[in-house]
Amino acid sequence: MPDVGSPQPPTPAAAKESGARPLPVVAVWVRDLLVSLAISAFIIIFLYQPVKVEGTSMMPGLEDQERIFVNKFVYRWEPIQRGDIVVFRYPRDTSKSYIKRVIGVAGDRIRIENGQVYVNGKALDEDYVPSDYADARSCGEVVVPPHSYFVLGDHRTMSNDSRDFGAVNERYIYGKAVFGYWPMEKLGRLR
Repeated sequence: MPDVGSPQPPTPAAAKESGARPLPVVAVWVRDLLVSLAISAFIIIFLYQPVKVEGTSMMPGLEDQERIFVNKFVYRWEPIQRGDIVVFRYPRDTSKSYIKRVIGVAGDRIRIENGQVYVNGKALDEDYVPSDYADARSCGEVVVPPHSYFVLGDHRTMSNDSRDFGAVNERYIYGKAVFGYWPMEKLGRLR
């Protein structure tokens, strides 16, 4: 005996008798396409932004014209950390965006001697900077101000970074570079 309180879905024959017609296949495809586009737009607008790397300051990890995704939401849930690759508005001209690696966070003491970076007195092991990309520049000790980050490019001889324009205030940082998608041989998570 069927439960009186729960309606049963109509059978195809019953739907035909009542005049209800199933959606044509094309309408289903259009509906699914519109839903997919809406979800994609939401993700791109609010969560992930595709970005084209311009310049060589992050080589060899990121090359000129490489395409990556930037997570624009992650720093609402977790703090910016040393080693993160961040995208930010250039402090001297906010119409430009830069991409660099975070070396120091607020309160850190950063010093560079003949290209070797020291964070709070300890030499930083930077396996992402091959010897061909290192330089011998020195920089006196800097204490990273509150709500700011000391950033450097991985290609030290070709990078305009915190050695030149100082620490970057967190209000200029708008995302974390997380995934490379073009060219296909570079497909994968960024480190």
